[in-house]
Amino acid sequence: MDAFYASVEQRDDPALRGRPLAVGGSRERGVVAAASYEARAFGVRSAMPSRTAARLCPGLVFVPPRFERYREVSATIREVFLDHTPLVEPLSLDEAYLDVTENRHGLPTATAVARAIRAEIRARTGLTASAGVSYNKFLAKMASDMRKPDGLFVLTPDQGPAFVEALAVSRFHGVGPATAARMEALGIRTGRDLRERSLAFLTEHFGKAGAHFHAIARGIDERPVVPDRPRKSSGSETTYDRDLATPGEVEAGLLALADEVWEWCERTGSFGRSVTIKVRYSDFRQITRSRTLPSPIVGNAELRQMALALLRGTFPLPRPVRLLGVTVSGFEAGTEPPAQPSLDLG
Repeated sequence: MDAFYASVEQRDDPALRGRPLAVGGSRERGVVAAASYEARAFGVRSAMPSRTAARLCPGLVFVPPRFERYREVSATIREVFLDHTPLVEPLSLDEAYLDVTENRHGLPTATAVARAIRAEIRARTGLTASAGVSYNKFLAKMASDMRKPDGLFVLTPDQGPAFVEALAVSRFHGVGPATAARMEALGIRTGRDLRERSLAFLTEHFGKAGAHFHAIARGIDERPVVPDRPRKSSGSETTYDRDLATPGEVEAGLLALADEVWEWCERTGSFGRSVTIKVRYSDFRQITRSRTLPSPIVGNAELRQMALALLRGTFPLPRPVRLLGVTVSGFEAGTEPPAQPSLDLG
């Protein structure tokens, strides 16, 4: 979806249409959760401190997020997906991978399916979606960003390797600013440069991520589309457009994810005993921290406290943060949380 949260707000409130808009935060404090394209023209981006966003765009309008509303619209979009294929792997409320090798309407090509889905989304929600069509996840994701907003881009098997070779590594999905800088310091500026490096070289400099870089430089990504399965946990994670460099930014990002997870817990009646946070740094090193209670978590405030306590145990930051995640597990659907708090974090 194109600027999903901001687009929903502009759709629901005509007074906001055409205006630079930031969802989340305020002029004085907080972090931007999403920005409209009008705001992006001024350099406003998600995960940017609100003070910075307001300085870049003096006329910026801040609105509080309405996650329940975004979930309602996302559910409608999901219905459109499932009308075409059961193989839908959601990445977030506004993005998913679809395997349409076989599709329910018998359309002859994946491009035809993408056109139909985009038209149906616009008709049912009034919102625009961009689609990338290709033969694997990495290239489909890259293609989806090529003609935003309201665009469609296709990469055939014949075109994929050449497309990757010509692309700057800084534009690769999964390559953040810090990693791109490390690659450029090694003389790797384009996909062609990356392809010329051996697996041993990439592994030496980028660890486990080296094998992934070696494959995608050749247009190879064997990951299947994995549809939803019965959940034993619920989580939300985000890879940020800009690495988070301060503890305040990281805490704000983590709390936003905890809020999303708790909304799912309340909506489904699933209340867990365990909380796990994930932190991936700019050098791709990743850590997780978990805590388990004797009884289910009682509310969003407790989930927030647990997540923050786990996060603060990792400070000071050794590197800027490129990805955060929060997961709740150890629950059975339909159970109710206890009436009294089970944990005092002081």
